[in-house]
Amino acid sequence: MENKNILISGASIAGPALAFWLHRYGFNVTVVERAPGIRPGGYAVDFRGTAMQVLERMDIVDEIKKHETRAGKITIVDENNKKLTSMPDGFTSGELEILRGDLANVLYDASKQYTEYVFDDSISKINQVADGVEVSFNDGKTRKFDLVIGADGLHSNVRSLAFGKESEYMHHLGIYFAIFTLPNFMELKDMAGLYYGTLGKRVGLFSARHDTAASGSFYFTSPAFQYNYRDIAGQKQFIRERFETEKWQVPALLKYMDEANDFYFDSISQIRMDRWSIGRVALLGDAGFCASPMAGMGTSMAVVGAYILATELKRANGDHITAFAKYEARMRPFVTNAQKMAEGADWFVPKTRLKQWLSLQIWKILPHTPWKNMMIEMPLKVANTVVLEDYD
Repeated sequence: MENKNILISGASIAGPALAFWLHRYGFNVTVVERAPGIRPGGYAVDFRGTAMQVLERMDIVDEIKKHETRAGKITIVDENNKKLTSMPDGFTSGELEILRGDLANVLYDASKQYTEYVFDDSISKINQVADGVEVSFNDGKTRKFDLVIGADGLHSNVRSLAFGKESEYMHHLGIYFAIFTLPNFMELKDMAGLYYGTLGKRVGLFSARHDTAASGSFYFTSPAFQYNYRDIAGQKQFIRERFETEKWQVPALLKYMDEANDFYFDSISQIRMDRWSIGRVALLGDAGFCASPMAGMGTSMAVVGAYILATELKRANGDHITAFAKYEARMRPFVTNAQKMAEGADWFVPKTRLKQWLSLQIWKILPHTPWKNMMIEMPLKVANTVVLEDYD
């Protein structure tokens, strides 16, 4: 087999999933991760359709179910916590739901025995040569690999090094968001959630970990702006400046945000690229085709893409040119459909009073109309864009 030694950048979802399959198919895998360990917390992610088949083939469904969460009734409230409308239990949960950090741990545990994981380090330089890729790391070491896969998220370091500036591929959808874990101080039950909104802003509070904790979130509309991705204190300040005058439970949420050790802040954006590989370097997951949280498909695309990429490398006996081309051809329709699902993100965080009123009316009538079935069936249809029978 050609190209047996593969470096993956990123140990969130796509990276460990790819490491799992590459080992199974006879490759030697190293995963480098900037963080000192698997990152905790994060929002709930769910699986539908083809992604469920991949998890079953990995034999990790039972392990995921040990950490399963499932969104209960979602209620929209006013500043006095009075119910305005609600959505039924599990409306947004897919077939299987789990917190992102818990899923990352499951995938790490499934792959760590056979994978070299290098934490607290990152790639500083990539030099493609005729028979491989010379990689320099932040710790000063240099190693050579046959292939390099960037599975390092929306702000992919590998993508910047191999393909060019992030601004060439980033498409901002007009919203920023933050999420963090906090105590279940409102004593929400049965994994229920609350949303409170004002013009250009939305605040969420959801029960988590079987009602023993909660997940808080802030959303606000804004044109794209530059900020330091590593400056957590600065990001928390962004949120405080925009929400400190808001009512409802916002003051308490801001207090718990300051204490949170798993705070995450980013733009709601998509990555749109004409190709996901260049020479011996390829991209996977959000690094190559982020659809944004508004699509609800990022985790499914990550695990399905990992399976397809690994299997095409196996089928091509390590020939990366053939494998990368087939990987993209099979994944492109799924990605295109998923990214289309994120259109109209401004309805989630309306910026005008008219849209705010219309958004609330839609929430009120949706559970009582045939549209609610479409809201369930459409994501499932997109999730089944890729058929796995060819990969047995």
